[in-house]
Amino acid sequence: MNKTSGDPKIYLLPNLMTAGNLFCGFAAIFKIIEAGRLSFDLGLAAPLYYQAIGFILGACVFDLLDGRLARLGGHESPFGREFDSLADVISFGLAPALLVYQIVLVDFPRLGWPIAFVYLLCGALRLARFNCLSADGVGDSQGDFRGFPIPAAAGLIGSLTLFLLWLAEGERNLGMWKFILPPLMLFLSFMMFSNVRYPSFKSLGWKTQRSLPKFLLIIMVFVVAVMNYEWMPAIIFILFLIYGFVRPYLSRAWRRELEAEVEGVENTEGGDVGRIGSGRGSERISDREE
Repeated sequence: MNKTSGDPKIYLLPNLMTAGNLFCGFAAIFKIIEAGRLSFDLGLAAPLYYQAIGFILGACVFDLLDGRLARLGGHESPFGREFDSLADVISFGLAPALLVYQIVLVDFPRLGWPIAFVYLLCGALRLARFNCLSADGVGDSQGDFRGFPIPAAAGLIGSLTLFLLWLAEGERNLGMWKFILPPLMLFLSFMMFSNVRYPSFKSLGWKTQRSLPKFLLIIMVFVVAVMNYEWMPAIIFILFLIYGFVRPYLSRAWRRELEAEVEGVENTEGGDVGRIGSGRGSERISDREE
């Protein structure tokens, strides 16, 4: 007698955030296609590219919220994990690849689309790898991401393109600086599959406490980033990329301070219990990657 499983549980609020992520990815692609029709004049296409980049960065915010809300309410599920990855492929894989293709790679038809596809492929493979590890209950010993997270890769590409558009304001093209985008895309493709570890920041939640000076510093950084949105996000994403390389050389105290993780303490803010310890297999990773 065949046993049939019931429909998967779908938790409303986290998956609404994932739907917002997917909508932002779709809207970004739509704006990029519109801008491609005006590629002969950057002045006309720039507002559409600005909107597309805004949607990509907005998708990063939705992606951050869906995992937080799922863990907070204990609403992590296999459905949410798969839905999140599908949305990520669109918002952080296809949209940035199409953005760089329209701005730079379209001038190199034989070389351009393979570069864009390599980025999309590596992003999709990274998400598939994470889902397999998550389903098997295999996690990293310190709750880290192995390789550069795909939302951060998309954020870096989008924010750097935003910076180049700002520098070229009033011009008809981005100039020679635009040619840094294709090698950056290939480098990020490699980084997504590298063994360089990046903090997941999953211990940061609504109950995270900070002293008043640190709280004021965070507020100041946020205000400066908003006031200088043309270049500050690019700086933040570049620093995060570099942090993975210098992180192994930092003392444990510095790392704990920067990443707000307390060794040996269980994070019970909802969802999977994230135990941070030094032993192998002591970390149960959440159902959502980024």
